[in-house]
Amino acid sequence: MSCRLSGYAGTEITGDEARAQRYLLTRYETELRYSWSAGRATSRFLAGLKAGEIWAKRCDRCGRTLVPPRMYCEQCFSPTKEWVRVRDTGKVLTYSISYVNADASRRQEPILVAVIEIDGASPMMGLLHTLGEVSPESVTVGMKVRASWKPKNERQGAMTDIRYFKPTGGTRKR
Repeated sequence: MSCRLSGYAGTEITGDEARAQRYLLTRYETELRYSWSAGRATSRFLAGLKAGEIWAKRCDRCGRTLVPPRMYCEQCFSPTKEWVRVRDTGKVLTYSISYVNADASRRQEPILVAVIEIDGASPMMGLLHTLGEVSPESVTVGMKVRASWKPKNERQGAMTDIRYFKPTGGTRKR
């Protein structure tokens, strides 16, 4: 029998050493403090959400409009410089009807999760968000939607400043 402290480099403690309590193993409680930066592109994007706006960046080289914004285009690897305000409307690219919560507990009512292609962004550029004011049976790929924003005084600069996307009627062809 032997004991190894996972994640720690060193010499293995043998079973005899552990039984003899030759080494003192102590558990420490600690409070970890840290600071995290969202970075320039995401920070401006989140500030825009707080203001009720969706911002993108345009690639100078290939012309793609990226939502969410990125500092570099992942297609041509060029830096993005121009900020572009896009609309808070779009269409459903794909969706999922889920009866399971994030903690794996069962939901009584489903949550509708969708990828929304944002109007003004390049094709296939979109946001992962929830759908509201629509029944699961009524959701379709291509369905036009609009952001339903939280009241201005409740916004925090987070994706949840958009409560959900709701149908506007009709579908838009790709």
